[in-house]
Amino acid sequence: MKIILLGKDGQVGWELQHSLAPLGELIACGRQDIDLTDSEALAALLYREKPDVLVNAAAYTAVDKAETEVELAHKINADAVAVMSRVMAELKGWFVHYSTDYVFDGTKTDSYEEEDDTGPLNVYGQSKLSGEQAVAESGCHHLLFRVSWVYASRGANFIRTMLRLGQQRDQLSVINDQVGVPTSAEFIAQVTALALYHVRQTNHDRWAQLSGIYHLVPDGEISWLDFARYIFSRARDLGMTLTINDRGLAAISTAEYGSAAQRPLNSRLNTSRICKNFNLVMPDWQVHADKAIREICLQGGK
Repeated sequence: MKIILLGKDGQVGWELQHSLAPLGELIACGRQDIDLTDSEALAALLYREKPDVLVNAAAYTAVDKAETEVELAHKINADAVAVMSRVMAELKGWFVHYSTDYVFDGTKTDSYEEEDDTGPLNVYGQSKLSGEQAVAESGCHHLLFRVSWVYASRGANFIRTMLRLGQQRDQLSVINDQVGVPTSAEFIAQVTALALYHVRQTNHDRWAQLSGIYHLVPDGEISWLDFARYIFSRARDLGMTLTINDRGLAAISTAEYGSAAQRPLNSRLNTSRICKNFNLVMPDWQVHADKAIREICLQGGK
């Protein structure tokens, strides 16, 4: 099996390089290898290499900045994805792509299922939804994973930010009215590899049953504020010296925080479909969070 991975240097892409390598020949590409805003070059790469599987871990992810960089966000998150899925349909291969909880408006009181109505609140969510629609319209076999609150022991993410600020400040305000599931890039990569292995072991006449959108998050839920408390508690247990304590953490609402892009208050995603179709049991979110916190603490929290 020949696999092309785009976005190799991102949080998820970095982990995918390890998880996908045992499945076959892996060609990993970063920004220096391909410009996703160049549709002709992107299509040429795919036609030349003719992969059995294309895994797209590249994306425009600057949620607030997207409010003013609308065209760029759509070029990367929608237009490029349309090219990828169209070519993979022609090559009769599989396309793996990642979307987001931000395609929903967050007003549902329960966790979101794959077929629930979408309603993105911001440009980033709109661009990712347009990408989803392009994949569906292409007719290619695909695994489209919606993920949420992604973190890793490297890159820019909530855990690393909290541990850095927790060593610099004694007061922090953290949003307490958004609820979701922290999701490890390593976990996403592991499940992606397992799903692709399952596909490879499945007869072609059943591929259509596996193709589709899946919610991919671990088990559980938490607010950003309680997640920050958890991060600091685990870091202290691991011996990290922090300038902040629980009394220094203040709750703030999404409205009070006042970010450029509006965000959903409910980001919980139901994972029943992926568990059933791929015979998986989702671990508690703390399992991978503890590992990431430990690795970042060993790095000095920077």
